[in-house]
Amino acid sequence: MLLNYFFDFDKTLASSGDASVKATKQAFQDNGLTVPTTDEILDFMGIPAEVSFPKMAAEPLDQAQTQKVVDRFREVYSDYELESTKLYPGIQAMLDKLTQRHKNLFIVSSKQTDAVDRNLNNLKIRHYFKDVVGCDQVDHYKPAPDGILLLLDKYQLQKEDSVMIGDARYDLQMGKAAGVQTCGVTWDAFDVESLKREHPTYLIDAPLELLPLDQD
Repeated sequence: MLLNYFFDFDKTLASSGDASVKATKQAFQDNGLTVPTTDEILDFMGIPAEVSFPKMAAEPLDQAQTQKVVDRFREVYSDYELESTKLYPGIQAMLDKLTQRHKNLFIVSSKQTDAVDRNLNNLKIRHYFKDVVGCDQVDHYKPAPDGILLLLDKYQLQKEDSVMIGDARYDLQMGKAAGVQTCGVTWDAFDVESLKREHPTYLIDAPLELLPLDQD
């Protein structure tokens, strides 16, 4: 039976619209770099900007240059996020049901922890989650298992009772590396086929489809 649910945030619980794409393009442009395409940006969503930006950059970026672009991205993104970030239909009902069943709910995100908390509070869903782990709390980013392992250890949770839920292959790779079950979500996934190639334990098309899984 599933007891512990580890959620990605962006494009899993909530949509930030095109805020990430706009902010990424502006950050690259403002730093005199070749602006990546929308598809390139979306393909790398799910891992921290510190990792994805050098990968999508046409020009080589050293650590200092990368940080400069990342800082600009986060500055621009914060201008967009509150007005553009919305819960997907069915998320609130799903969280309500899981909470009523006394499940442990967590967030493991590639965003910084304070940014995730800000979004959760703005959406009025922070109270559902026992803890939030952002990229600033781990030594190795997704798809490394650090975020999940931190929470498993902190709360003395069993891997066999746990599932990682996300829209990107990086979420599923992280879950597999941590030794927990995995659940791909398709409702705003950029590449559903890439989720299928990871052979997740579950693949669902709507938030409320998560509810019966704890009976499997």
